[in-house]
Amino acid sequence: MKIKDILAEGRPSVSFEIFPPRKDAPFAPVKETVERLALEKPSFMSVTYGASGNAQANTVAIASFVQDCGVPALAHLTCLSATRDSLAEEVASLRKAGIENVLCLRGDLPKDAAEPPPGYFSHAVDLVRALRPSTFCLGGACYPECHPECKHMEDDIVHLREKVDAGLDFVTTQMFFDNNIFYRYLSKLRDRGVTVPVIAGIMPVTNGRQIARICALSGTYLPSRFKAIVDRYGDRPAAMLDAGVAYATEQIIDLFANGVNAVHIYTMNKPEVASRIMSNLRGILANDPL
Repeated sequence: MKIKDILAEGRPSVSFEIFPPRKDAPFAPVKETVERLALEKPSFMSVTYGASGNAQANTVAIASFVQDCGVPALAHLTCLSATRDSLAEEVASLRKAGIENVLCLRGDLPKDAAEPPPGYFSHAVDLVRALRPSTFCLGGACYPECHPECKHMEDDIVHLREKVDAGLDFVTTQMFFDNNIFYRYLSKLRDRGVTVPVIAGIMPVTNGRQIARICALSGTYLPSRFKAIVDRYGDRPAAMLDAGVAYATEQIIDLFANGVNAVHIYTMNKPEVASRIMSNLRGILANDPL
């Protein structure tokens, strides 16, 4: 099923993100994770594009397994190090596996390259334009606190609008820990003509070291009440797990209550965390009258 059709139903929905095994790592643990997550009946599962030599093969294989488990799959596809020929091969693999949904991302250059070689894609919008004539449902990424490589939010929104105009059907946000940041961002997008569905990305933080890595990579703002939680419970694994699940649950409930019907959980391949959040939401998801 195409994600744009799921979102068009207008019902509160929760989706999960997983990542495939690294090169030469066994598939069995990731398949077990998928099976456990599928029991929670998410709206869809996205499968990231791994950082290894057989990355796309892993992504397609796991995405195909997701659909074997009865859940629509969203396959990530990066373009910065892709030629049109290599992209055509990857698209053919996705089609053969029955994947209908693709998340269009720029990705990263190989470590030994300073810029894309001639004939390669440079930006995610190039990938969107290349795939738009296809029958895929296309998603993209957006950044409520601005893309780390963009100096100004206004410029970042202009770039997002270009991707949407090129053919995106929906966008999913980077993680955020203050819902007010998301609400302000969503208002700006609507004011600037970005009308596609925006899925809110939520990262349950379940250990103190995790938050340090998050901030180093993305510069995500941490509300004082969230910092207090990490300061108090960050070195107590069981307590931090409880607090992280509770905080993520509270974010999601607030989003639903304010009319944001689509939430994407960055599970970090931890089905037990996703299961606890879904248990907290069970009545809300089952009984919401629209």
